[in-house]
Amino acid sequence: MRISTTLLMASMMACTISLSSAQATEKEFHINNHGIHTGHSDKEHIHNDYAPISVMGSHMHKAGDFMFSYRAMHMNMDGNRTGTNRIGLTTIATTKPNIFSNIAGQPPTLRVVPTDMTMDMHMLSAMYAPTDWLTLMIMNNYLKKEMNHITFAGASGTSILGNFSTKSEGWGDTKVTGLFKIFENSTHHFHLNIGLSIPTGSINETDTVLAPNGTTPNLRLPYAMQLGTGTYDFLPGITYIGSRDSWSWGAQYTGEIRLESKNSEGYAWGDKHSLTTWVAYKWAPWISTSARFTGSTQSSIDGIDSKIIAPVQTANPDNYGGNILEYGLGINLTGTKAYLKNHRLAFEVTAPLYRDLKGVQLENDWAVTIGWQYSF
Repeated sequence: MRISTTLLMASMMACTISLSSAQATEKEFHINNHGIHTGHSDKEHIHNDYAPISVMGSHMHKAGDFMFSYRAMHMNMDGNRTGTNRIGLTTIATTKPNIFSNIAGQPPTLRVVPTDMTMDMHMLSAMYAPTDWLTLMIMNNYLKKEMNHITFAGASGTSILGNFSTKSEGWGDTKVTGLFKIFENSTHHFHLNIGLSIPTGSINETDTVLAPNGTTPNLRLPYAMQLGTGTYDFLPGITYIGSRDSWSWGAQYTGEIRLESKNSEGYAWGDKHSLTTWVAYKWAPWISTSARFTGSTQSSIDGIDSKIIAPVQTANPDNYGGNILEYGLGINLTGTKAYLKNHRLAFEVTAPLYRDLKGVQLENDWAVTIGWQYSF
């Protein structure tokens, strides 16, 4: 399945290249450190060519240019959902047998139920362009996750034993990407995103939990609380950006294709595909706003970690993946003074429009991203 998906995406990319190459005669323009530029040798930029700050690998650079970026993202999840419907805590805890699991070894009932989760992500990245047609990017994330739970007493019933929280913190997987320009004229720009995710994030995080029998063992945390995937992952993508006058727009496909059938603990995250599209308007030389829509689909986790067996939904590999549609609203601020000319400060808030989740899961509610970029 993973091989056929990869071949399908490769075919789609090849078709896009062929169509774009057949357009009007290309007029040479350079990519500056922020977007489409008219070939001037200075660092001036058209800031409304920026994609929203949450879109990664959206722009290329001119030969010899560097850029450093810092993004901080806070995500909030509150309440549970199965498919497209909300589901209550007691319903999850009292359903017999556990209809949300068909994996041998999983408990018959879910006596520990997560109520909410937050994640803070600090994203550091660097970009360098050895040529006008190639930009290289490396990125890593520092993650801090916290999940709150309610433990129900015993093997059945609705008596609450207590509450507890689990936490994990550390560096995630490292992503190395090349951006390859395939077409550009005065209005349109296309490039390929070809990357590799290296499994530098931990998949062995543990914490103390409150079990239904009242004990407090230290256990390996469920998949959602780990810091990495544990597998090498192929990161394909294609990006389009257009601009005219004060308007700019764009679209980007990205994928996460697992290159290994399982990691060292016996499982692999499901493949993920995302498509995002946006439009932005420049109100003044220093400010633009954007609106964005993103759709993503991901399959369930394949395999199981034998050390993640617990009466909680997040320990079940079937309770991962699904289809999500989100929207985002953003602001870009670009320095126009000499000492701020190559700096960008941007903000975006995202929220879901539609969620169809596999099994039973915490539902994503909203996320906020703020970022700073400096190029030279």
